[in-house]
Amino acid sequence: MSDDNAAEAPVEWGGLPSKDRLFYAYSMDGKEPYELGPDSRPKDGVPRGTVTPHREFESTFVYPETRRTYNLYVPAQYDPAKPACLMVFQDGDEYAGPIVNVPVVFDNLIASGEMPVTIALFVNPGNPGPGAPVYGGTGNRNVEYDNCNADYATFLAEELIPQISQEYNISGDPEHRAICGISSGGACAFTAGWFRPDQFRKVVSHCGSFIEIMGAHNYPSWIRRQYRRPLKVYLQTGAKDLDIKLGHIPLANREMEAALLYRGYDVRLEFGEGGHTLIHGGALFPDTMRWLWSDVV
Repeated sequence: MSDDNAAEAPVEWGGLPSKDRLFYAYSMDGKEPYELGPDSRPKDGVPRGTVTPHREFESTFVYPETRRTYNLYVPAQYDPAKPACLMVFQDGDEYAGPIVNVPVVFDNLIASGEMPVTIALFVNPGNPGPGAPVYGGTGNRNVEYDNCNADYATFLAEELIPQISQEYNISGDPEHRAICGISSGGACAFTAGWFRPDQFRKVVSHCGSFIEIMGAHNYPSWIRRQYRRPLKVYLQTGAKDLDIKLGHIPLANREMEAALLYRGYDVRLEFGEGGHTLIHGGALFPDTMRWLWSDVV
């Protein structure tokens, strides 16, 4: 798919406006051969966690003068006397919403004992910012998600998570912390683990943009040449994912898998038929969580 139409008018998909998240413009109109299964839908008798309304947070030193909203899911089984695991989601509103139904999946799998008691932090990108190369915009998403450095993980670890830890007992064990995202948010999830494995060691990347935006195309080479990090990495993409001037995302994810396997990482790649969307990743999400947390439960 060419990116010549990247500046077309924003579309709506799944009821979600894509004005500031242009990857939805490549959703194939939602026509993908995947749908949510029973573990992604409410079940009778399963205790339901709580999801806060939008909270606002202003960065004070990593991204000064930017503000963002976030939601917080706390499972019904949370016990303040016991540290809970933590999973962070970039573009948090998309993951908390009906495409993936993360809170419902967590309710079901925590109740069944297939994943540990886990608090979910759904973080949206900050504003204002310089927008994204080629695609424009006015947000800070590109700066936060596409830079290949420790900044975003440090923002989470030293600014946002400490605020949440004032209310909830969150484990400081990096084996009990996961991070997830789509597109640039997926590359960001890997970047957080790569630069701050002292904070995050479980990574989920949906349609990860490991292409030449701000350096993520270098990861396969870095993985092969640099010291091995203690990471567990789940990758997902599809045959109709983006092929643009910045790179070919399906090929980039295959190169990531090959490099991680070469260095002996615990990695799993799910390669489907879909495009640059969360539809396939959402359908797979319960099994993704079973695999990701299998060494903790």
